[in-house]
Amino acid sequence: MGDKAHAHPGAAGRARAADHPTSVRNVVLVGHSGSGKTTLVEALALAAGAVNRAGRVEDGTAVSDYDDIEHRQQRSVQLSLVPVEWDGIKVNLLDTPGYADFVGDLRAGLRAADAALFVVSASDGVDGSTRMVWDECAAVGMPRAIVVTHLEAARADFDEMTRVCAEAFGGDDPDAVLPLYLPLHGPEGADGHAPVHGLIGLLTRKLFDYSGDERKESEPGEEQLPLIEEARGRLIEGIIAESEDETLMDRYLGGEEVDVGTLIEDLERAVARGVFFPVLAAAPAAEGARQGLGTVELLELITGGFPTPLEHGTPAVTTVDGRPRELKPCDPDAPLVAEVVKTSSDPYVGRISLIRVFSGTLRADQTVHVSGHGLGDRGHEDHDVDERIGNLSTPFGKQQRPVSHVIAGDLACVAKLSRAETGDTLSAKDDPLLVEPWEMPDPLLPLAIEAHSKPDEDKLSQGLARLVAEDPTMRLEQNQDTHQVVLWCLGEAHADVALERLRSRYGVQVDVVPHRVSLRETFGGKAAGRGRHVKQSGGHGQFAICEIEVEPLPNGSGIEFVDKVVGGAVPRQFIPSVEKGVRAQAVKGVAAGHPLIDVRVTLLDGKAHSVDSSDAAFQTAGALALREAASGTRIHLLEPVAEVSVLVGDEYVGPVMSDLSGRRGRVLGTEQSAGGRTLIRAEVPEIEIDRYSVDLRSLSHGTARFSRRYARHEPMPPQVAERVTEEARKAS
Repeated sequence: MGDKAHAHPGAAGRARAADHPTSVRNVVLVGHSGSGKTTLVEALALAAGAVNRAGRVEDGTAVSDYDDIEHRQQRSVQLSLVPVEWDGIKVNLLDTPGYADFVGDLRAGLRAADAALFVVSASDGVDGSTRMVWDECAAVGMPRAIVVTHLEAARADFDEMTRVCAEAFGGDDPDAVLPLYLPLHGPEGADGHAPVHGLIGLLTRKLFDYSGDERKESEPGEEQLPLIEEARGRLIEGIIAESEDETLMDRYLGGEEVDVGTLIEDLERAVARGVFFPVLAAAPAAEGARQGLGTVELLELITGGFPTPLEHGTPAVTTVDGRPRELKPCDPDAPLVAEVVKTSSDPYVGRISLIRVFSGTLRADQTVHVSGHGLGDRGHEDHDVDERIGNLSTPFGKQQRPVSHVIAGDLACVAKLSRAETGDTLSAKDDPLLVEPWEMPDPLLPLAIEAHSKPDEDKLSQGLARLVAEDPTMRLEQNQDTHQVVLWCLGEAHADVALERLRSRYGVQVDVVPHRVSLRETFGGKAAGRGRHVKQSGGHGQFAICEIEVEPLPNGSGIEFVDKVVGGAVPRQFIPSVEKGVRAQAVKGVAAGHPLIDVRVTLLDGKAHSVDSSDAAFQTAGALALREAASGTRIHLLEPVAEVSVLVGDEYVGPVMSDLSGRRGRVLGTEQSAGGRTLIRAEVPEIEIDRYSVDLRSLSHGTARFSRRYARHEPMPPQVAERVTEEARKAS
């Protein structure tokens, strides 16, 4: 791994289709925005020979065509795949967005990968969201390594950054997070900054100089040996502590010199098992150089230390009716099981699906069965159809390189799958199977939209359907109470990208309008009403009179209708008509236009005409009676209240609880959670938490999470009700 003879560029380059799972490594890059993930992917592609020094990819296409500004912007907010080849191994590099709003793509990258590279900026450090992703990886035992970038920054300190990483990621065992190399500094400049131009390999005591066109290896000077030995001793002890050879530590402490080859083998096994997490350094290549600092060492860690797909567990698989199905892990000859981990649209090619094959072999022109995961609550339809695979390809920037097949453990793109969406399973059409879905974050920021014009209105439905097909973290709601179309997003950046995609990809211009919550009305006390609908117009007239009494009921009772008419004052055939009119008016509301709930309406008396009374007349009379009753008492405006659970670091508990109180929330209790966090449970009016996902992220520096679910409707404070009613009146 960096200490071994490194691969020759001639043996590297753009990845071909893999012929066996052992020749594949699937690696996801994780880190906050600006940490340098995309730049690192480009540096690895250059070092592997996929891009040459002239700025050309293998087939002669200019790098600007591979990675123009627009394409880089797209990559910054969505999962992208860059496959390269190193030493005969195909390395699928999955570059994930660093913005918290695009955690759905991050989760998709974690699902498709077998190991993770955490990219940490030496100038910015480790943020809270990156720590949370580390914990997610730890929970499933995913192997991890850490790459420190931006060492060229004036205040960059690799040693300090290594200490921060050990503290943030090491947990109870900080000696499991140790550097494999130390930076090699050149002479100090006029500003006092000594630039990094190489690395010191701790296990082999070698220097690797990147200041020229190619990486050069040499022996350290006498002045560097003391620094090497101190860090080397700690590294060796950390590796031996995770060794499967229980005698190795005693032999080492007894003075035995452990063979470097043995140490590297133990290191690779410990990394693959997810119990040791090496720290490396990386930087882009200098002008005219082929290899960026640390890229060779990183590629050797990936190919030598990260697990093959055979070594990494696969998700649970069932039949489409839910019966468990056992499959041999990652067998190219087993029944086909593949998953769509990302769906995107290309203006020229159409829909492109990024596929991870877990079992069997996927072939071009093959007919497969598409099984959906039941995300109907997010606007995604269920799938249970057969579909023909079109072209298979591996991507490189905006290009697609055709392949004939994709074996278990590998990743590829499929063009023009018209029905399959992110999270769907592809399997043999005569043996349909379903992969257990990964956890999707719940979108909690509502975005109410309207078509900008009539042509936009005609295209809106199809555009929204295609938009949510690409992104399962987005939920589409057609609210029956407010009659609004609402896109539920993960944050403001997520919402902005959704609007831009609607405009640029699907040609739909929309306007964002204020989001309305589903309010209700109820009676504040008992009231009576008389509905009189009498019209004579020279022919068949209309005659209906009814008298009702309305009284409030407990929360959740709905509308109750009681008949107490005596003596046939209202003929029996018209009593259902009165009820129908009352219920129709209740849906429309009696004060501010919101549905009426939780009342008992009692029909007491009325009058009818032998000729002019009718079903329609008594429906109208029932509605009029309810409106008159409402005018004689106070009508309470009811607002939805949500049960909110906030998981937040202990240091932010006070500010979060204070903020909830400021939103008219009632804190129900708190309980300690793992990792120095607290779970806060509260009830908060939904009108107060429209933008809570954005505000909570700011309040907790991106480290808190929350969930919400509807609890009930309850009376809104009078001053708030007056404000809401006035705003609704102005809007109409």
